[in-house]
Amino acid sequence: MKIFLVGYMGCGKSSLGRKVAKVGNMRFVDMDSIIEEREGAAISDIFRYEGEEYFRQQERALIEEFAMEDADLVISTGGGVPTWKDNMTRINEIGHSIYLRRTAQQIASRLSPHGRQKRPKLRGLNDEELVAFMTQNMAEREPYYAQASHCIDCASCRDEELIAKILSIVKNNE
Repeated sequence: MKIFLVGYMGCGKSSLGRKVAKVGNMRFVDMDSIIEEREGAAISDIFRYEGEEYFRQQERALIEEFAMEDADLVISTGGGVPTWKDNMTRINEIGHSIYLRRTAQQIASRLSPHGRQKRPKLRGLNDEELVAFMTQNMAEREPYYAQASHCIDCASCRDEELIAKILSIVKNNE
C-alpha cells in the first residue's frame, strides 16, 4: 500500500505523514529529504544551480522507485509534485493520493520563521505578502491537487482526527 500526501508547502504533509506511518505501521518517506540527501544540496540550491526541470525529473524518478517498492509507504510529496506533467495520474495508478487542504491563512500561521526561510519563494515576505502570494499560488495549483483520489479539509481537525481519516480512507478503498 502506498499513501501519497499532496498539498501546498507547509500544509502538514511531512509532520502528519510521520504520524500516519507510525500509527499504520508503515514506512515514512519525504521526497524532498531524499532528493536533498542524494544530491548533497538543499532544494533551493538544486533549483538555483540545476534548474526546476532537473529537480522535477528527480521527483518523477522517485515516484517510479516507489512504484517498484514492495513496502507499505506513507509518502510526503513536495508541494509542486502534482503540477508536473502527469505526476498525479501516475501517483493515482500507484496508490492512494490524499490532498491535505488548508487555507493560505492556516498555512501561514503554521510556518515558523525557519520554515519560511528554507522556502526560497517565501523569504523576505511579511505576513500580508505571504498570505497574498500563497493564495494566488495555491489557486494555480488547485486543479492539480484536486486530481487526488481523496481530499481532506484539515481546517477544523486535530492531527489525531486527520490520522484516523487517512487510515480509514485507505482501508475502505483497498
